[in-house]
Amino acid sequence: MKRVIIGTAGHIDHGKTTLVKALTGINTDRLKEEQKRGISIELGFAPFVLPSGQKAAIVDVPGHERFIKHMLAGAFGIDMVLFVIAADEGIMPQTREHMDIIELLGVKKGIVVLTKKDMVDEEWLLLVEEEVREYVDKTILKGAPIVCVSSVTREGLDELLMEIEKVASEVEEKPAFGHARLPIDRVFSMPGFGTVVTGTLWSGQFNVGDTVELLPSGRQLKIRNMQVHGEKVNTAYAGQRVAVNLQGIEVSDIKRGDWLATPGYLQPSYRVDAKLRLINSTNRVLKNWNRIHFHLGTDEVLGRVVLLNCDELKAGEETYVQIVMEEPVVCHKGDPFVIRYYSPVTTIGGGIIIDANAAKQKRFREDVLQELAMKEEGSPGEMLLYELENNPLQIFSANELAKKTGGLSEDVIQELEKLKFAEKVVEISPKIYISNYGLKVIEEKILENLKVYHRKYPLRQGYPKEDMRSRFFSNINGKVFNQILKIYEDKGSIEVKNNQLMLKGHVPAPSEKEAAIIEKIKAEMRKNLFMPPDISEIKDKFNLSDEQVEEIISYLLEEGFLIKVSSDMIFTAEAVEKGKEILSEYFSREKELTLATARDLFKTTRKYTLPLVEYYDRIRFTRRIGDVRVKL
Repeated sequence: MKRVIIGTAGHIDHGKTTLVKALTGINTDRLKEEQKRGISIELGFAPFVLPSGQKAAIVDVPGHERFIKHMLAGAFGIDMVLFVIAADEGIMPQTREHMDIIELLGVKKGIVVLTKKDMVDEEWLLLVEEEVREYVDKTILKGAPIVCVSSVTREGLDELLMEIEKVASEVEEKPAFGHARLPIDRVFSMPGFGTVVTGTLWSGQFNVGDTVELLPSGRQLKIRNMQVHGEKVNTAYAGQRVAVNLQGIEVSDIKRGDWLATPGYLQPSYRVDAKLRLINSTNRVLKNWNRIHFHLGTDEVLGRVVLLNCDELKAGEETYVQIVMEEPVVCHKGDPFVIRYYSPVTTIGGGIIIDANAAKQKRFREDVLQELAMKEEGSPGEMLLYELENNPLQIFSANELAKKTGGLSEDVIQELEKLKFAEKVVEISPKIYISNYGLKVIEEKILENLKVYHRKYPLRQGYPKEDMRSRFFSNINGKVFNQILKIYEDKGSIEVKNNQLMLKGHVPAPSEKEAAIIEKIKAEMRKNLFMPPDISEIKDKFNLSDEQVEEIISYLLEEGFLIKVSSDMIFTAEAVEKGKEILSEYFSREKELTLATARDLFKTTRKYTLPLVEYYDRIRFTRRIGDVRVKL
């Protein structure tokens, strides 16, 4: 099931925490000071189960300007945002700053939630909604749904849940493959367990027993236990909120902003090269060597910006920069970051990491700028093929591959086109890729399972397609799986019929003993067409096990001899057709049919008549109107 992290954003006292509590039943203001003052100071987290059963997590961030750094720690890693604006106040200063941050982090999926609906009249609400739509349509959330709610009266919450479900289904899941990394946002001690850290897993997966690296210190630690959504798990995947119980370290040795990662994957650095853009709304001009607050993941570090091809940067402008940190930072090519002015502290811009471990750069050097441009745009085909072939059961979108290899999507696609031409990669559907080696591995796995299945269930037509996908290829969605199967069909190694998979040429074939029993069952079913024996009677009469009778009945259903008219009632196809003939003759004389009349026409009891007549309703042979049926 997809893993979704939902973040809140918005001005102080606009009802973010109250909304989260209304949705989840959890008060994310866990600190006494927060509850006393009625504002969020720290990050709050709440597990959230959507109506469909989809599990998600909500990151509730503080709205006060003094706690924007905490907001930033929560905003990194979210998949979609609930952008909260109070109906009685409208757009406020932190509304705009939070929106700037959301834009800089590239969070494109979201819902605008107008809270405190109960505190304004309808005319005022319409005016605020119009103002908010005009504002939002100039931002990254252009076209996002706007939902008006009251967390107190719960008006509008059902509509909001529907919109969350819809937007969550559109979220692009984080890649749960390759190297793992988790930015730490909380550190605490649990009696009997020891040190626990929490965060949102950005990539890869953690397993109980794994050795991970704590960065920037470089200490090697072992995962003792983990929880996701409050439940103990052995594996945590990218896109999940996870609590990790670490072995052999004290709480005082870890802080927010540290990372857990696959050992050797990331290297702390004091210098990063990046593409930096100042937000349009800032009134600050960034000059060379200006001091700034650098935010990435849950970390905040002071640094200075080296402008590599200009002396100052104005609102809306972008350029290549080197940021020189006062403490080591941990990041990866392609990571988004946000910078805030040193004093007074305000959000002024952000960008993307190009080189996470950069050498000292000289300004106004054409070769330096060209090298950065090449690093920004380049994505080696060898790295792409390596990722595809080393994860043969994974299907990658171009965007996922770009994130994995640190390249830009358009350049990754160009490299993939070359690999397609070399017949090393197949484009399953637009911008969805698998290696030829991966196709071979999946095919061999399917063929192996089909051989075993046909031997075990000779009466069955084939392996249910969705069962095969969910059991062995759950990371591949149904649409893509169908496209992969089409490749094997065209090749002639498998067949797909009635949503079932089978080896080419497979025909269900009962043994001699099974064939004899099947004929006896058919004869028994024909004795009284409208009073057929139920499955338990067949089982007892012919001394069959549960599995045997299930197999035979399934075979006769697939063969078309039997028809399941209800969950616990089967008729022969002959009986169903005979019943239709009887009713057709009756309707040639009469307009309406009661259940009692149908019972008499079939010469049976109500036990058999009701499910048969309801079956005729479902197949639109008849239609129920009150207590009678009419012919369609």
